[in-house]
Amino acid sequence: MATSGQFVESAVPSSNFINLLLTNLEVMKTPLLSLLFISLLCFIAFAQVRNDEQMGRAFFDEALERGQSYEMLRELTQTIGGRLSGSPEAAAAVEWSRQVMEAYGFDTVWLQPVMVPHWDRGAKEKATLISEQIGSRPLNIVALGNSVGTGPGGITAEVIEVQSFEELEARAEEARGKWVFFNRPMDAKLMDTFSSYGGAAAQRSLGPSEAAKYGAVGAMVRSLTTSIDDIPHTGSTNYQLNLPQLPAVAVSTRDAELLSERLALEPGLKVYVETRSQMLEEKLSYNVIGEIKGSVAPDTYLVVGGHLDSWDLGEGAHDDGAGCVQSIEALRLFKALNIRPKHTLRAVMFMNEENGLRGGRKYAEEAQEKGEKHLAAMESDRGGFLPIGFSLDMSEEQREKVRTWAQWFEPYGMFQIKAGGGGADISPLKPQGVPLVGFLPDSQRYFDVHHTAEDTFDKVNKRELEMGAAGMAFMLYLIDKYGL
Repeated sequence: MATSGQFVESAVPSSNFINLLLTNLEVMKTPLLSLLFISLLCFIAFAQVRNDEQMGRAFFDEALERGQSYEMLRELTQTIGGRLSGSPEAAAAVEWSRQVMEAYGFDTVWLQPVMVPHWDRGAKEKATLISEQIGSRPLNIVALGNSVGTGPGGITAEVIEVQSFEELEARAEEARGKWVFFNRPMDAKLMDTFSSYGGAAAQRSLGPSEAAKYGAVGAMVRSLTTSIDDIPHTGSTNYQLNLPQLPAVAVSTRDAELLSERLALEPGLKVYVETRSQMLEEKLSYNVIGEIKGSVAPDTYLVVGGHLDSWDLGEGAHDDGAGCVQSIEALRLFKALNIRPKHTLRAVMFMNEENGLRGGRKYAEEAQEKGEKHLAAMESDRGGFLPIGFSLDMSEEQREKVRTWAQWFEPYGMFQIKAGGGGADISPLKPQGVPLVGFLPDSQRYFDVHHTAEDTFDKVNKRELEMGAAGMAFMLYLIDKYGL
């Protein structure tokens, strides 16, 4: 194996040559010619397997010995910090991404304009539980993304606790003039934490509008984590048209437990909440796109990306600074190993995944307008934890083809090649028939920090981040080489 920057693939007959041999199989009438032909096919197969094993090793060696993703993440998170769409930090992250990809010598780096929402959290939120039995207790809350504020006077009202929209509808009369407290926990029994998250997330995204239907004054939502702690988790809420926009906050799980316990003992319990959040005028922002041109089919694209924006509470390290730097690193690894892809590789830093998905939609919209052909798209948006595999949103025939590559990922602990979603930012490409690939890290710790002030650089392990970038690059290599 050659050193970094000098990697040369093993000499293996092309697929066209193999097809030519198969076409002429009928002329091979003698046993000797047949034996020679079978021996040649065996040699080709062995050489091909050996070559792909070497390539996988080369990607991981380069990432683990000379990887750049961890230092990129340090700059993005600790120099710029949280990067909410429309903020000065988001604008700084756009320029940072452009400069980094240009510095690595990508063939083309460009900005794709996109208008994004600009929500501002305002002054720190305040909340107090008001009990006649135990006195006043502060509650740990944060405003939900896109939420309107209560105003400077705050809102004091009684609280009704519900577990579902159906229960809220059944108790509609009780909700009028109260805070509706959505207290459905994530299901801790599920091994796939994203499935657990999905089972509870609707109360955050849709709950405030559901509460508005029945005359509530605001919505409080249990933070989306399986941990019981004092850390509130934000996230986007989506207001329905023709309904009042209610102030909406998330409460930490420990305080959600306290609130639920007190409501059982004291049905007339009140809560005071003050938030100053507001939606401002939309702003011009950008997706940042870096390319390595393909040598055979430069007008066919193979995309890998993450979302550049993050919530404002922390540094956006796992969500999704990790995915961004891994995507840039994946293309850097191709350049470091002197591998010229057949198709054009694109690293896309999508803007506004958190509270609008404008960047992902804009990319897909322009791709369709230009008639661009995409071989596949991959996204990393599940944190920078230990890589365990990939989820595939594509035809069963395509999935079976990818599963034949599993042997090359197993030495690196990436055992899962399964059906599943690709990711939010690349999902708008699906109607165009683009196969989607989601990078899968171990997600057991992800929702401890997701959408919180705890999502900081120090929570990311250097080796795990680098291994993920190598695995992503290797998957890109195999898709580029064999197609889907």
